[in-house]
Amino acid sequence: MHLGVSAAFQFVRKMATSSAEPQFLVQYLVLRKDLSQAPFSWPVGALVAQACHAATAALHVHRDHPHTAAYLRELGRMRKVVLEAPNESTLKELAETLQQKNIDHMLWLEQPENIATCIALRPYPKEEVNQYLKKFRLFK
Repeated sequence: MHLGVSAAFQFVRKMATSSAEPQFLVQYLVLRKDLSQAPFSWPVGALVAQACHAATAALHVHRDHPHTAAYLRELGRMRKVVLEAPNESTLKELAETLQQKNIDHMLWLEQPENIATCIALRPYPKEEVNQYLKKFRLFK
């Protein structure tokens, strides 16, 4: 009986992961690299905080979108990719492109200085947004 139950679970698991497998959702963040370098020289913690602010804001603003809801339902499966933009103008150009292409995102502005620091997209299937992000490399 024990082997039959195990085989049944494996069969159900295989069926669940075949054609009905859910899309993997990713939240992309693009953080300014120049803020970590002179003349800015922001500490790592400050940069991490900027990415956190942007990610949280994007999730909040787009909380009613089905992708965001699905992303938040499975906390253990969250995927985030942090990319680097070389400077503020590149970050703002990306924000403009995303806006023109109707890609939901949040451009985080650090206050009171009003400095653009990070862009966070709401969770998306990778295939829907990677064309806009492929020129950016992983943040180091």
